[in-house]
Amino acid sequence: MGILDNKKALVVGVASNRSIAWAIAEALHREGAELAFTYQNEKLKKRVDKIAEATGSSLVLPCDVSSDEQIEQVFDAIGQNWDGLDIIIHSVGFAPRELLQGNYVDSVTREGFLTALDISAYSFVALAKGGRELMKGRNGSLLTLSYLGAVRAMDNYNVMGVAKAALEANVRYMAHSLGPEGTRVNAISAGPIKTLAASGIGNFKKMLDHVEAKAPLRRSVTQEDVANAATFLSSDWARGITGEIMYVDAGYNIMGMTDLIE
Repeated sequence: MGILDNKKALVVGVASNRSIAWAIAEALHREGAELAFTYQNEKLKKRVDKIAEATGSSLVLPCDVSSDEQIEQVFDAIGQNWDGLDIIIHSVGFAPRELLQGNYVDSVTREGFLTALDISAYSFVALAKGGRELMKGRNGSLLTLSYLGAVRAMDNYNVMGVAKAALEANVRYMAHSLGPEGTRVNAISAGPIKTLAASGIGNFKKMLDHVEAKAPLRRSVTQEDVANAATFLSSDWARGITGEIMYVDAGYNIMGMTDLIE
């Protein structure tokens, strides 16, 4: 038996077999959850089909999270196939690449700012609105992925830091709104991991090296580390936890100016 037996989960944001969403899907499946997936476009569908096949899923649905119509269609399809929904995994973030380099004020644009906030933050509550009726009264879990740049200024993270800050505020307000319906809302703030999305951030390799040198565990984290935490937060074992940002970053977020005392 797994800790997610009889649970039904929607995973949004699988980009490749290196993505955090892929690892989360594998962990949810390992613990007994039945899965559904979305894909953004035909190019990504082939990748999502692979994880769907590996996890025994027959529900693979198109969804551009900037479209309320497509989100509605996803949940209509889920409602036709399942009697309800217990888990939504939101692993979505985007900002134009040119905004993730150099000085924040120099690089940010109105259009890019709005795009980053829409795709990276608003899409989480849009999914919650779409799945709300399917999740009511099921002790369900909504989970998203954040990063330390939401609460600390970091070189080259720029507008994504602003978007992640909005996402983390979203978690708190959504937890307050949906708690009376029995639905929990949390986020994992993961340490830097080599993913497709991370490749767009300047000096990413230096970030990894720095974390491995300074984090209390003296290593970076893996997709599997995050996936195991996500599985816990999605399960009834975490039924008393909502509105929280859980750091899975080898402890890096607790550190200060350690070089001064070494």
